[in-house]
Amino acid sequence: MLLHPTLEQLHALRLNGMAAALREQSAMDAVAELGFEERLGLLLDREHAVRETRRMHTRLRKAKLRQDGVVEDIDFRHPRGLDKSLVLRLADCRWIKDHHNLIITGPTGVGKSYLACAFAHKACREGFSSLYLRVSKLFEDLGLAKGDGRYLKLLTGLAKTDLLVLDDYGLGPLNRDQRHDLLEILEDRHGLKSTLVTSQLPLELWHEQIGDPTMADAILDRLVHSAHTIQLKGESMRKKKAHLT
Repeated sequence: MLLHPTLEQLHALRLNGMAAALREQSAMDAVAELGFEERLGLLLDREHAVRETRRMHTRLRKAKLRQDGVVEDIDFRHPRGLDKSLVLRLADCRWIKDHHNLIITGPTGVGKSYLACAFAHKACREGFSSLYLRVSKLFEDLGLAKGDGRYLKLLTGLAKTDLLVLDDYGLGPLNRDQRHDLLEILEDRHGLKSTLVTSQLPLELWHEQIGDPTMADAILDRLVHSAHTIQLKGESMRKKKAHLT
C-alpha cells in the first residue's frame, strides 16, 4: 500500500484521526499480526475519539466559563457545609438529563461560582451544551437586544442551551422588565432544559427580592419546583487564601 497518497486522501476527507492512527500503525513492527478488521477498527476508534474531543472543546469554548473549575478539583476540606455525596451524585449529570435545576446559595467567597463552572464543565464533557452568564450582564444584554431587534433570537439561543448558568442572582431588586425577562427564560426552559443559579441571597428571601408577588410565584415555581439545592456557609475561601499567601 502506498502510504502517502492514502494519508493525503484521509486528510482531504478530514479524517485526521484516522490519518494519525494509520501513520502510527505503519511504524509498528507488530502491525502485520493484526487482521484487516482489527486495523480498521483501531483507525475508526481514533477518528471517533478525535472528533469527540474536538466537539468537547467547542462546547467548552461556547460555554464561556468564568473559572477553570472541574469537579475532580473541588475542595471538600474547607468547612463550608459542602456535602461530598451530593456533589458526586450531581457530577454524573443525571439531573441535566432529567431537566432538573440546581441552586447554590451562600455568602461571598465560599466558592459558588467555582462549583457552578465545575458542574458546567462536567456537563460539556458529558456532551451537553452549557452557557455561563452573570445575571447583571444577562439583563444588560437583553435590554440592548430589545433595542436592536435581537431579543427573540437571544431568547431562542438561551432556550436551546442544555445547562444555563446564572451567576450572582439577587444582588438587587428586580424591576418590571427584569422580572418579565427572567420569567420568559425560565418558561422556555421549564421541564425541557436545566438552569443553575448561584446567589448570596438565601432562597427564602427570593420571593421578596423579585418584588411582584404574582410574578415571584410564577418564577419560583418554574425554578425551584424540581431543583437540587446546595447551601454553603462559612468564611470566605478567598480571605483564607490571601491570609496564607
